[in-house]
Amino acid sequence: MFLTEEEKRMRDGSEGAAAGAAMDLLIRYGEALDAARLCDVRNVAGTMTQPSPVKAALVRQGGWDKAFAVINLDCDDDIEIPAMRVPTCQLQHGFGGDAAGVVPYPAENIALQAQAESFYGRRGVNILATCTPYQVGNIPVRGEHCAWMESSAVIYANSVLGARTNCEGTASAGAASLTGKIPCWGNHLDGNRHGTHLIDVRVPVDGFMEWGMLGYFAGGVAGEEHPVITGDIARPDLAELKHFGAAAATSGGVELYHIPGVTPEAPTPEAAFRGREAPPPVTYGPRERRAVYDTLNSQGTSAGVDFVLLGCPHASVDQVRRVAAELDGRRLSPGTELWLMVPRALKDVADRSGYTGVIERSGGRVLGDSCPAMSRAAPRGTRVFATDSAKQAHYLPAILGIEAWFGTLEDCVHAAVTGRWEGGLP
Repeated sequence: MFLTEEEKRMRDGSEGAAAGAAMDLLIRYGEALDAARLCDVRNVAGTMTQPSPVKAALVRQGGWDKAFAVINLDCDDDIEIPAMRVPTCQLQHGFGGDAAGVVPYPAENIALQAQAESFYGRRGVNILATCTPYQVGNIPVRGEHCAWMESSAVIYANSVLGARTNCEGTASAGAASLTGKIPCWGNHLDGNRHGTHLIDVRVPVDGFMEWGMLGYFAGGVAGEEHPVITGDIARPDLAELKHFGAAAATSGGVELYHIPGVTPEAPTPEAAFRGREAPPPVTYGPRERRAVYDTLNSQGTSAGVDFVLLGCPHASVDQVRRVAAELDGRRLSPGTELWLMVPRALKDVADRSGYTGVIERSGGRVLGDSCPAMSRAAPRGTRVFATDSAKQAHYLPAILGIEAWFGTLEDCVHAAVTGRWEGGLP
């Protein structure tokens, strides 16, 4: 792999041991990928503060420097971690202080996370604490090379913003933070960003649930490639694009899609395929829509609902407002809990706007930082949960061994108020 003189100097330790270890990792990573070179990045989104037993043991052994070296740099040496070389943010992690006494999550993990935030914040890591960093200020420009983790964030950055990133891991993102480099392959290259599958939508798609189901279908069709969506679709908003992308990255491994006339690299279907002949279309019609809905509800058998989870990916302020409007003047059923997951920064907006107060008076909770799937935490005794997220309906039953129902936000709030699932496909 070709290295610039700057990269060689960094590898050889001219900018310190941590940068040298980071460059060594990136060289090994790039060679494994058969990348021709590294590219410059100035925007990194990764995880550094997520609590775990392994991390706690490393901190006891050698402090936070040791934990970062081992987990984020694949380096066993005792090295000091300097300030990040490029702008870096922390994605969602373990539950924060607002979950104490609400979520069955270890108090020591909350304390460990607070210590990590302080350590990494002093080194230039912005603690955004969300899977949707683009909702709280981290918005890369079109064509900008990034190194982001989190599948729903990666697909949004590539598709909606037109930035360029692969779905990175903890180590590669950590190394990119200290070097401003990442292997130049995959979605970084012009020749890899064209559409590969054409999906012709034959049923109206408008609204959060419909976009989620279409995304789940698109991921199943495209796998790890790039679907192009045409047909009977309304113009999506931020939340709908967020939900579509998260679902496509869940049922498949989609990191980039095109919607002609909506996403920036596809003003037309021809542009989406970049001059290549479009493949035969795959139809998304009434039968396919019904099959997706049935698949997402295949984990539910009991009508009794213990837990309602909203905000995956993390909710926008408008989504919080809609939940508050649905709950205003109502009370949750005894024995049923509702959690709404939001970015920490938007929790403050929700508080000041009065939305949090409405939700809490109903018995629900607005929680920042984390997600139940990532932290493996749900209300004690949960057997059946309901969600408006195709991603959580897919993952949480396997992670926590519980049943799932998928539907609209209104279906989910109704289940929280009545304690029963009565949703259905409109």
